[in-house]
Amino acid sequence: MDEKLEKFISRLKVLVEIERKAEIEAMRAEMKRLSGREREKVGRAVLGLNGKVVGEELGYFLVKYGRDREIKTEISVGDLVVVSRRDPLKSDLVGTVVEKGKRFITVALETVPEWALKGARIDLYANDITFKRWLENLEALRESGRKALELYLGLREPEESEALEFTPFDRSLNGSQRKAVAKALGSPDFFLIHGPFGTGKTRTLAELTRQEVERGNRVLATAESNVAVDNLVERLVDSGLKVVRVGHPSRVSKSLHETTLAYLITQHELYGELRDLRVIGQNLAEKRDTFTKPSPKYRRGLSDKEILRLASKGIGTRGVPARLIREMAEWIKINRQVQKTFDDARKLEERIAREIIREADVVLTTNSSAGLDVVDYGSYDVAVIDEATQATIPSVLIPINRARRFVLAGDHKQLPPTILSEKAKELGNTLFEGLIERYPRKSEMLTVQYRMNERLMEFPSREFYGGRIEADESIRAITLADLGVKSPTRNGSWDEVLRPDNVLVFVDTSGREDRFERQRYGSESRENPLEARLVKETVERLLKLGVKPEWIGVITPYDDQRDLIRSLLPEEVEVKTVDGYQGREKEVILLSFVRSNGKGELGFLKDLRRLNVSLTRAKRKLILIGDSSTLSAHPTYKRLVEFVGERETVVDARKLGV
Repeated sequence: MDEKLEKFISRLKVLVEIERKAEIEAMRAEMKRLSGREREKVGRAVLGLNGKVVGEELGYFLVKYGRDREIKTEISVGDLVVVSRRDPLKSDLVGTVVEKGKRFITVALETVPEWALKGARIDLYANDITFKRWLENLEALRESGRKALELYLGLREPEESEALEFTPFDRSLNGSQRKAVAKALGSPDFFLIHGPFGTGKTRTLAELTRQEVERGNRVLATAESNVAVDNLVERLVDSGLKVVRVGHPSRVSKSLHETTLAYLITQHELYGELRDLRVIGQNLAEKRDTFTKPSPKYRRGLSDKEILRLASKGIGTRGVPARLIREMAEWIKINRQVQKTFDDARKLEERIAREIIREADVVLTTNSSAGLDVVDYGSYDVAVIDEATQATIPSVLIPINRARRFVLAGDHKQLPPTILSEKAKELGNTLFEGLIERYPRKSEMLTVQYRMNERLMEFPSREFYGGRIEADESIRAITLADLGVKSPTRNGSWDEVLRPDNVLVFVDTSGREDRFERQRYGSESRENPLEARLVKETVERLLKLGVKPEWIGVITPYDDQRDLIRSLLPEEVEVKTVDGYQGREKEVILLSFVRSNGKGELGFLKDLRRLNVSLTRAKRKLILIGDSSTLSAHPTYKRLVEFVGERETVVDARKLGV
């Protein structure tokens, strides 16, 4: 039995290495291929920055980089970046983004060389640290981690979950949410909460966390992304629990900031001492730097010990004058004090952090940061992991490894983790999916959604969730009209597309000569100019009717189509690929399917989890744009086209005159 487990763990390590290399390769290849300007255009670099050190936090210097013109970038808080003067491939100065504003971006760096503060550029970097943590954790799997893998591989049978009685803190929980919490509380090993779109997964996990603490348990709560961790922190911040957020929140709102470990350290009774040590260290370092540093060209092969001995006798040697020996000896003496002072400061900071973590009821962090030593200062009864269907097995094993039992929440009918390397595809198989297929009885599905008009929910519910999802009373019939959007007055085909009460519209391009997709030279991706023009025209008309740009989202599965559409629309309208919309929502969504060809080829549209995510982001209106003849080559898309035809609105693109 052990052999099978060891083999599986070794396989995971190999896959992680392959994926790590693929990610770094892809990043380097792009840095080579695109100029700084081009990389800035696609949102993965920021040029022309000047920086200044604005503070220190947990042994890092915070450098605030700014410039006069606005910074528009995909780089976000929590991302790893490389700082360089011109060529990012030649720099090894890597840091983490901790804050971001309209004209500035703050990065945490271990060292700050002079050159990095003038005319610098910042590039998004492959997150090597994450892979390192995955591997370190696989190397050091404890009983909890091994047990989770044995359950996944079917080498051990799980214990039964019993529903435990509890009195909810959150009175508005629905029946399915209560049942999920009750059974999770009564699971001695693990439990799975299956939360489809808009069903209040985070709210359920917040309740579960409070109930666990009520029973005297300590909770480690994690998620794959910083944003999802912040969502949980926000739900718990006023609960009266002792909450500690490890790592950098991506939404730096005051209430979140006050839960961070870095902030709590500054509130600790020993912080005054820590600050004094740092000030003494800085002052000593400044004093030290008034003396000559014993660099190789001055010390001529003399060791520190020899320099100090010669200085005590007041003599020089080997062409090094006594004055220089004296200077270097002073530098060495003071440097020893500097190092000791900073070392004492580090130990004291560690002691403070240890105390804070030990006293916490809930420690919250990303899966990857759960691998930090500081998280290990505490012991945990239960790990509660959100977004578990977007996390690889090596990733979720980090928090699982640190707790006695675990609860995973996610939706395996939506997108899996993104894996770049074809050879490492297996990493896309998640622990959640493996466990729910093997032990369906150990899971509970949330069945009431609070996001969208029930007509928008109907098809995905039938197609992906056995028709079990219902819309909550509060949102069942919401439309754009509730937000003051007027109905167009004429009766043409455009009015059919735009009318608020037509909540689900399919604009069918199959009758048009110019409907076909194309590929750019040298690109693997696809684009469709007709669909892009239709998106542009639709958005412009929606804006005229009073729809606000920030209410609109455009989704398309292909990168090239995203770039094409983005170039046609105002900046405030968000255009992203499906992967960029996971877990998010907008009032109106336009979905451009792109694929249109004579062969009925759908490419990766065939991954139906992409379709599910795309169809479940809109709250009040969803406009689908595509070629029904190509799409209908696939049974699910065929059912979608038929469903809209029978129940909702289909508009022939020939009548739209674009």
